[in-house]
Amino acid sequence: MSNDKVTSQDSPLSRFIAVIPAGGVGTRLWPLSRAAAPKFLHDLTGSGSTLLRATYDRLEPLAGNRVLVVTGVAHRAAVCRQLPEVQDGDLVLESEPKDSGAAIGLAAAILHQRDPDTIMGSFAADHVISPDGLFQDAVREAIHTAAAGKIVTIGIKPTHPSTGFGYIRSGNSLHIPGASSAQAVVEFVEKPDEDVAQQYVDSGEYVWNAGMFVAPVSLMLKHLEANQPELFNGLQEIAEAWDTPQRDEVTARIWPTLPKIAIDYAVAEPAAAAGDVAVVPGSFRWDDVGDFASVGRLNSAKEVDEVTVLGEGARVFTENASGVVVSDTKRVIALIGIKDVVIVDTPDALLVTTKQHSQRVKQAVDALKASGDTDVL
Repeated sequence: MSNDKVTSQDSPLSRFIAVIPAGGVGTRLWPLSRAAAPKFLHDLTGSGSTLLRATYDRLEPLAGNRVLVVTGVAHRAAVCRQLPEVQDGDLVLESEPKDSGAAIGLAAAILHQRDPDTIMGSFAADHVISPDGLFQDAVREAIHTAAAGKIVTIGIKPTHPSTGFGYIRSGNSLHIPGASSAQAVVEFVEKPDEDVAQQYVDSGEYVWNAGMFVAPVSLMLKHLEANQPELFNGLQEIAEAWDTPQRDEVTARIWPTLPKIAIDYAVAEPAAAAGDVAVVPGSFRWDDVGDFASVGRLNSAKEVDEVTVLGEGARVFTENASGVVVSDTKRVIALIGIKDVVIVDTPDALLVTTKQHSQRVKQAVDALKASGDTDVL
């Protein structure tokens, strides 16, 4: 445990407030993850903690109870159950999803309204990270770097040439006190193909973009205003009403009119072009639990033979089988002579696929939506 918990008032760490965007349905994890119960509300690692609760606990040594959670109106009750510490004014409810630009931008605008010197850190609720200590070290470096006037992204040192993540190309060291590994960002790069990804990994100049941002709220808003003035003005109006009785009325009026754009395009990429973005490479393990193959990979849950079994009271019999079983029912599931299978059994929907095809679950969800079978989504 670091002694940063007893930070002096003039330390950048005393200005830090954590923001947890808890959005996204996680359609590749259907039928476990659904509109009414998205993936961040589940324990997908067998740790006994949901992804949302684990995210809060990981940030607590850095932020204490200074945490803002951005989530959908539909998830209010579940989020409050899992995070009873979060106050009403620190729960930002979206009436409809508007992408990360509006979600993170509104958090920045609210925090700026309360204290313009705040340094915010945005960490998605549905990522799996370990060990917490290495993550906290990287965030501390990012806070010191932000205090020097940068928007900081925490990049993950790649363990393999993934084509599923965006990359960040890093440049010179910034020599910032308290942040020895901070580097300038040269550019953000979209998801590459396999050959290009391999070149990125071999070069040692690239890290995965995990979508974690630490920044002075004033600098975030400056770039948002320059690049997305319409979004900035709407968010500013909501933020000014936030801690007043007008909050609900103003939010209900303005939120639906806001443009949809990712924070990467609205702020990070233009700010990088202006030389205002830094990266702190993180050496912790990180996964965004994008599909059931990663659920199998990450799990400390019980294994029967080579089958990862998730779910309280799951009843699974295996013989010469491997894969992942997630069960929400009391039904006995018997796997015999079948390799790398993925089975997800819920009371009203059953998924059977293989680890290799687990990214394609999203297509099944799209097809169900198109055919009107929305009761199971």
